[in-house]
Amino acid sequence: MRTRAWWSLIFVLLLVIVALAWAMIAPPQWLALDTKQPTSQGNVSNSENANPTTLAGRVSVITPKPNSHVAKYFSVTGKAPGNWYFEASFPVEVQKLDGEVIAQVPAQALTDWMTTDDVAFKADIKVSGYSGPAKLVLKRDNPSGLPQYEESISVPITID
Repeated sequence: MRTRAWWSLIFVLLLVIVALAWAMIAPPQWLALDTKQPTSQGNVSNSENANPTTLAGRVSVITPKPNSHVAKYFSVTGKAPGNWYFEASFPVEVQKLDGEVIAQVPAQALTDWMTTDDVAFKADIKVSGYSGPAKLVLKRDNPSGLPQYEESISVPITID
């Protein structure tokens, strides 16, 4: 090959490498979520708009139902978009109404979580030393720590 052809090939490969590096580092625009405007959807409070095209708007808790009474040992089931999981889990907390965490466990994906579709989950929670009003908080797993990826939903419950 001639020298000019080699330099052209090197230049094209360099452009491809730079483009791939930028694509890996820059967050995708569809994940740049605005979490500053809390809204509510029924009795389930989302830190994200209740728009079903957003991730928090797509999380559904099947059990326990909002405002239900639960025992000190109960299961949480539902569906969340695969983007909410990291390594097939995301955090679930039980909090007193003042925000104090009284239990924390991971919700585990019940099927393949490497998708943007909704994925069923289950979390078994044991609360000890507390009875009364509380809230169940499901949080998007955010290993990056970037605030634009933080989302949660809250379900009011009463622990008997």
